[in-house]
Amino acid sequence: MTYKETAEWMFEKLPMYQQQGKTAYRKDLTNTLLLAEHLRNPEKNLKFIHIAGTNGKGSTAHTLTSILMEADYKVGLFTSPHLKDFRERIKIDGKEISEEYVIEFIATNKEFFEHNNLSFFEMTTGLALQYFKAEKVDIVVMETGMGGRLDSTNIITPIVSVITNIGLDHVQFLGDTLGKIAGEKAGIIKQDIPVVIGEYTSETKTVFEEIAKKRNAPIYFASDLQNAALESDLKGAYQKANMKTVKQTVAVINHGGQLKISDEACKLGMLSVVRNTGLLGRWQVLQQNPTVICDTAHNKHGLTIVLQQLQESTFDNLHIVLGLVNDKDLEEILSLFPTNAKYYFCSPNISRGLDVLILAQKAAEFSLVGNSFSSVSDAYKAAASQALPTDLIYAGGSTFVVAEILNIF
Repeated sequence: MTYKETAEWMFEKLPMYQQQGKTAYRKDLTNTLLLAEHLRNPEKNLKFIHIAGTNGKGSTAHTLTSILMEADYKVGLFTSPHLKDFRERIKIDGKEISEEYVIEFIATNKEFFEHNNLSFFEMTTGLALQYFKAEKVDIVVMETGMGGRLDSTNIITPIVSVITNIGLDHVQFLGDTLGKIAGEKAGIIKQDIPVVIGEYTSETKTVFEEIAKKRNAPIYFASDLQNAALESDLKGAYQKANMKTVKQTVAVINHGGQLKISDEACKLGMLSVVRNTGLLGRWQVLQQNPTVICDTAHNKHGLTIVLQQLQESTFDNLHIVLGLVNDKDLEEILSLFPTNAKYYFCSPNISRGLDVLILAQKAAEFSLVGNSFSSVSDAYKAAASQALPTDLIYAGGSTFVVAEILNIF
């Protein structure tokens, strides 16, 4: 198969949470452990930084990767979801895995995948682990897919675990309270391995402390960090918390002694995240006159910060290209959006995309006024045609909306 055919087979033939939703969720690690054994346990030969959390995982993972690159380490990076190409999920020193490696891995193991009914994410985790082992990376920065305790990535033993924050997202899988979700995310805390907590509430802090104590894991709360230099090339307002998490993690790594990161490498890495790693979709300014910004924030925790920053931006008129997936709490999400904007409602081109007519109807209940369009592309084109040079166009609500916007550019 060609790379295109291989990627299509992966997306269409195997369950994938981002496309299918709940039916793709696996409730234990049996398949991942089986795959690891089939691949001769590549995770046993690697060092890891393991990152979970509701928001900020991607930014934190990419920033740590950039810093480690500046410290002259060969760094593997595993993140999800991708925005334009599947290969964005698996990188070494900012360079995507080759099409040829993906093709060969699938061809070699296709019979095993089909026989054992492996999910998209289980298979992708195995691909990343084997690739990083084959390329002999010094360290892997590995982001969980959704939860923690039952996430496919949780077969690894890291040098440090990181939990960025806890918000009410994926409640149908992880629990309907912050405490329950914190318990699932805290599943990545390992015996005697330090853990860094980015942000916390009184409810989640208790959960983290109890689990860390039970596993004799030293625990560090990054949000308590004072007087830290946090300048970054990532300009979203939410990045301040992520940069504190990064700084605390670097301090823990240095204390552990398995890697050495200088202050200069840390500073340069934080200022070079996009250049070093190719991170996309985080308060990304796509053009000026009119200003066009996209952001992957897609839940209450993330959107609250992004929309506040949007309201503090300078513009004459605000245009919002908005699409959501169908498993979100619409009242919780739509109540966050400003009424002083013109809306261009759309649906991302996936099976989980929320029907645009339902979105527009519900949005009207919150005085969000605009027109409906048959695609993200059409919605953006309409916004671009109506925006003046002094206006601002924001596109978001879903990672998949951002992915389609990036393809336009």
